[in-house]
Amino acid sequence: MNYVPQLRDYLETEQKILAQLDLDSVSTLMNLMEEARQNHKRIFICGNGGSAATASHFVCDFCKGVSLNQEVKYDFECLSDNTPLMTAIANDISYDDVFVIPLKAKLHQGDLVIGISGSGNSENVVRAIRYAREHGAKTVALVGYSGGKLLQEAEHAVHVNIDNMQIVEDVHMILDHMMMYVLASLNEQQ
Repeated sequence: MNYVPQLRDYLETEQKILAQLDLDSVSTLMNLMEEARQNHKRIFICGNGGSAATASHFVCDFCKGVSLNQEVKYDFECLSDNTPLMTAIANDISYDDVFVIPLKAKLHQGDLVIGISGSGNSENVVRAIRYAREHGAKTVALVGYSGGKLLQEAEHAVHVNIDNMQIVEDVHMILDHMMMYVLASLNEQQ
């Protein structure tokens, strides 16, 4: 079978979505992240499934890729990376609380919390963003589809407006690499 037409359609759709991306919202996220770094604030990020992988990848790229040669480094933690803690909370309390409970122990006013959810309706991410906002942290949602509840809870958002989870997750990963590349390049020039 020749898959080329379907592959081309996927790529053309993704290119269209990338061209429509609100770069002002991406720039706002970058400024919030840089402000947190420069002010020695922590950044927490979380997601489920593919979004958990993206969240973890953000931490790698910013703690090493951007921070490596900076005097003031990113203090960035992926709440989805602690499997023992997540499973203990999910088993003993509720999966809906796997991100908010660590935030209750670690979050300080002025920290930044980024929640990633393709649908915008992952309850554990929604609860984390709500808790963070109510406790003086800055909040950003990376969402797709209609944006869901998360779009309403977060102060800032980067919205990938398409009902296709694979393209939403692709664009969220591109955001990570795009922001990392720009910030790392600017740091090299300084």
